[in-house]
Amino acid sequence: MSSWQMVRVIAGIFILLSLALGVPSSPVFVSSWFLAFTAFVGANILQSGITKWCLMETIMRKLGLRAGE
Repeated sequence: MSSWQMVRVIAGIFILLSLALGVPSSPVFVSSWFLAFTAFVGANILQSGITKWCLMETIMRKLGLRAGE
C-alpha cells in the first residue's frame, strides 16, 4: 500500500470513528465535541487537495511506506 492510500484509509477511519462517537443517536455516543475532530480531518483533506501537501503522508513516507503516484 502506498503512502497516499494509507492516508485516505486513516482519514476514513478517523471520520467514521469520530462520527460514531459524536452523533447523539449513535449507540457509542460519547460527546458532540467529537464532531469537531470530524471537521478537523475534513479541513486537512481540503487543505491537502488545494496545496498538494499532506503532513500525514510525509509521516507515512518517513515510516517507510512508498510514495504514491
